[in-house]
Amino acid sequence: MEAILQKSDSLVQLVNLEFKRYLFHQVKWNNRLIGIKGARGTGKTTLILQHLKELNLKPTQAAYFTLDDLYFTTNSLVETAEQFYRGGGKFLFLDEVHKYEGWSRHIKNLYDFYPDLKIIFTGSSIIDIAREEADLSRRALMYDLQGLSYREYLSFMNVLSVPAFTVDELLNPERSWRSTFPAGFRPLQYFNDYLRQGYYPFFTEDPETLSDRLQQLIRIIVEYDMAELHDFDIRNARKMLQLFYVLATNVPYKPNITELAKKSTVHRNTINNYLSFLEQARLIRQLYPTGISMATLQKPEKIYLDNTNLAYALSDIEPNEGNLRETFFASQLAAKYKLNYTPTGDFMVNGKWTFEIGGKNKSKKQLVGIQDAYRVIDDVEFPVNDALPLWLFGFLY
Repeated sequence: MEAILQKSDSLVQLVNLEFKRYLFHQVKWNNRLIGIKGARGTGKTTLILQHLKELNLKPTQAAYFTLDDLYFTTNSLVETAEQFYRGGGKFLFLDEVHKYEGWSRHIKNLYDFYPDLKIIFTGSSIIDIAREEADLSRRALMYDLQGLSYREYLSFMNVLSVPAFTVDELLNPERSWRSTFPAGFRPLQYFNDYLRQGYYPFFTEDPETLSDRLQQLIRIIVEYDMAELHDFDIRNARKMLQLFYVLATNVPYKPNITELAKKSTVHRNTINNYLSFLEQARLIRQLYPTGISMATLQKPEKIYLDNTNLAYALSDIEPNEGNLRETFFASQLAAKYKLNYTPTGDFMVNGKWTFEIGGKNKSKKQLVGIQDAYRVIDDVEFPVNDALPLWLFGFLY
């Protein structure tokens, strides 16, 4: 016990408080049970360590345990937590909970038995707490952490720090966007760097090997994390990887299930389930028509990679420009808004706004006569006539 408390204290001392993710300020930290989900590499561990550091308590009162630590191969989580509680523990931070068998049942028991112990846990984006052995959905306040937005990337790089906007604010024709940002700010100066490397906070560790690290990340997600999915047989991980790489070389992809099954060697009857698994793992994003709720029962209209960094990591050549635009737009809005397919544009947002994404010469012919329809164009610094710049949608979270 003393050893893992020392590890906790060491990690807390090392964590930096200068930059905090958008979610840090949204979490209601006073809640008794908090869960934070997210894809690998998006900063969940740093997020909770920052809050732990701000508590400024002794390790015996507030501690961080990662459940993939070798300590928990021979020590029970419940017994360890009980010992921590008896020693004066008030805040327990549990990382990578999906690595510990029966984790939801153990956390439920701790929640029920120790009403004055606050528990904050993190886990993979593939976690579905409503389907766990112990349903925590009625007890835990759950949050979802996305990768860095363009706004966060600029702040992380000490370029610019501004609050996030809403879509309503972006669409306000009275808003003067030049005066919103500091004089001299050039929004496109860092945009391509973000598309290539800015979504995952760990890019600063070694930017030159980012593509290799992302490819390794994909394999770990598919070959290791997906073992936690209830309906996925991990023996089919190779087929899952084949399916993903087929999609990655064809995005944005309008699915032909028979052709996709043939290329990936995944049986056509299970393709939709596999696509759902890849989306839960934050590797792809599926776009359905409005009104579709049972996603796995119907094929999507379009499939994108989850973010533009994956497009660069998985391509030997420069990714398609149109694909990058649409992938960026979807990745920036999905954190707070619902995206659907629309035949009259590229995206429908919240069932209300239609957006057509393109280059600066994109016409508005396709949107004529459509209410609440907007052009979003690349390669411009500020709004041109009735068109909005693409980069501005990177400031939504």
